[in-house]
Amino acid sequence: MPNSSQPETPVSAGTERSATLKEVAWLFLRLGTTAFGGPAAHAAIMEDEFVRRRGWLTREKFLDLLGAANLIPGPSSTEMAIYIGYQRAGWRGLLLGGVCFIVPAMLLVLAIAWAYVRYGRLPQVSGVLYGVKPVIIAVVLQAILGLGRIAVKTRFLALIGLLAALLAISNLNILIILVGAGTMLALGRWLRQEGPRSAKPLAILLALALAVMVVELVPTMRSGPAVAFGLGPLFLYFVKIGSVLYGGGYVLLAFLRTDLVARWHWLTSAQLLDAVAVGQVTPGPLFTTATFIGYLLGGPLGALIATVGIFMPAFFFAAISGSLVPRIRRSAIAGAFLDGVNVASLALMAVVTVQLGRAAIVDLLTLALAAASALLLLRFRVNSAWLVLGGGLIGFFVQAAHAGIQ
Repeated sequence: MPNSSQPETPVSAGTERSATLKEVAWLFLRLGTTAFGGPAAHAAIMEDEFVRRRGWLTREKFLDLLGAANLIPGPSSTEMAIYIGYQRAGWRGLLLGGVCFIVPAMLLVLAIAWAYVRYGRLPQVSGVLYGVKPVIIAVVLQAILGLGRIAVKTRFLALIGLLAALLAISNLNILIILVGAGTMLALGRWLRQEGPRSAKPLAILLALALAVMVVELVPTMRSGPAVAFGLGPLFLYFVKIGSVLYGGGYVLLAFLRTDLVARWHWLTSAQLLDAVAVGQVTPGPLFTTATFIGYLLGGPLGALIATVGIFMPAFFFAAISGSLVPRIRRSAIAGAFLDGVNVASLALMAVVTVQLGRAAIVDLLTLALAAASALLLLRFRVNSAWLVLGGGLIGFFVQAAHAGIQ
């Protein structure tokens, strides 16, 4: 990822030491194994790892990449892994960052899918999640506080963030919130320009914003006639999903139900709900739901084909969009657009955290886990991965002890 103030080279040798591909692979394999909680939590864990602890990115650069990842379709946390891998180790780092973040979750989902097919039910992971969720709340809050100090530069940006949060609570389309926030900032920056104003940059941004909103409001996946199952149609279907999907797991559920259950009858409703549940409770990207579905329909090869299909567009979109971020920063109006997207992204993270918090902090123990995790993160800078693992172990043993008492 080129630096905005330097020639467009993958790694800025003047500010960062040379990184090895082994380092990139190991860190993203570890994150893919421990990053529970969905895109907001993944972004927070990456901020802790690569901004606070390792200094691979500045907070400004991280915010810009987060805003870009939220603007393109596909799994935003995987796209962040791709961006960071490229920033650290060039094109090979781009591939390794994304692949190593995906593979641990894919293998875990494969194991669960095998057990599901063999025994007809999902393995119980409620105890682990009981301990992990409150830790995730602390990790995300820590990231929001740190990134917020950089993103919220003015009172107007604070107002935009508040408006974005209110719109997110009212369930307005996520992409429309992001593009709307960016457009408002770009328009405001254009109006404040001194001297002659060129309408061309603003017209381009407004046309782009209008096109994005129109495309997003029009159904992007019209269900066609029934399709007989095959590995080819399976691959093409998940490529299409990965190319157009915004909004995460619940939007994915709606698309899959429409086609795979109602239209094509490849799955039952119960199988689909179980597939989405597995994607939600395993670490790494939520799109590994496709791995589970692929295994149910076509065994190990079907799982691989579905996984490659749904994630492949993310590599394409991230590769072509990454080089645009520094160019956007060099334009005052386009940079203002990105500022609006960034503050809206943080607002969406805050809303998701509140929603997750209601389900995560349910008693005194989970409250204590969240508070202790926040203290360890903010005061002692403990690695968030260790906190997640510790929370999972505590939850597992608490559930085991409760089951033993009963």
